[in-house]
Amino acid sequence: MTSPAIKTTSPPEAAHWKGLLLVFTCTLFGAIAQLLIKRGMNQFKPELMALVTNVPLVVGYSFYGLNAAMMVLALKNGEMSRLYPIIGLTYVWTTLLCYTVLGEPSNLYKNVGIVVIVIGVAVMGLGGRK
Repeated sequence: MTSPAIKTTSPPEAAHWKGLLLVFTCTLFGAIAQLLIKRGMNQFKPELMALVTNVPLVVGYSFYGLNAAMMVLALKNGEMSRLYPIIGLTYVWTTLLCYTVLGEPSNLYKNVGIVVIVIGVAVMGLGGRK
């Protein structure tokens, strides 16, 4: 009796999906970083101890550091032309966080911009397929 074929992901395909996941996570980390930095700037004082103890600011910049490290890992095995447009989603998440967390007002132009960014990322992603 033969066993059914098990479908496995090839290493290049696995690396591709890993890169996509890392870049997508970068977009979330970037948006969170921006929100935390904005919060940190609300209590900003140009003094060394005030900066070092400004938790939202320090954590926000830490998220940016993680973001950069993850981008390096994502770009290691992925196609830059397919991965980099996904970074545009950072603008979407940041705007949505501003609406929900900061209570900033929404308007038609911002919302149309979000839709255009999402469509642009999708189109560029589809255009990179072989």
